[in-house]
Amino acid sequence: MATKSSGFSLIELLVVVAIIGILTAVGTLSYQGYMSGAKRTSLENAMQQISLAQTEEYSNAGDYYFTSDDGLECSTDMLNFTNPADGMSKLIENALFDGGDIITTAMGWEVCVAEVGSSYKIVATDGKEKITLNANGVWDPPKN
Repeated sequence: MATKSSGFSLIELLVVVAIIGILTAVGTLSYQGYMSGAKRTSLENAMQQISLAQTEEYSNAGDYYFTSDDGLECSTDMLNFTNPADGMSKLIENALFDGGDIITTAMGWEVCVAEVGSSYKIVATDGKEKITLNANGVWDPPKN
């Protein structure tokens, strides 16, 4: 006499676990891409706020604010990627925003303002990628 099994076979369980694993991997990668895009958009907004603050600084003081007195390009050794709150970003916030928290540590980007002739360029980097915004509002690399 044949007995009928009411449970799942080992193969069926392995297939379900594999499908759940694939869905989890896809979801994790999508989430990381979303977070990376959100941080970059937040950074771009902060850079535009810095540009507006530079316009106000020029109106009030007759000159732009720079994070280095000697006009050198913002170099990677000047920046603190691990904690932007201790680096150039904090100097910018104190000078242009009266200590406001514009460039947050959660963004993961360090920002500085370089002197370019009689103008400025805002430079941001996370140690791997570099984004710049000049005084004319031109992005490098261009925004999508």
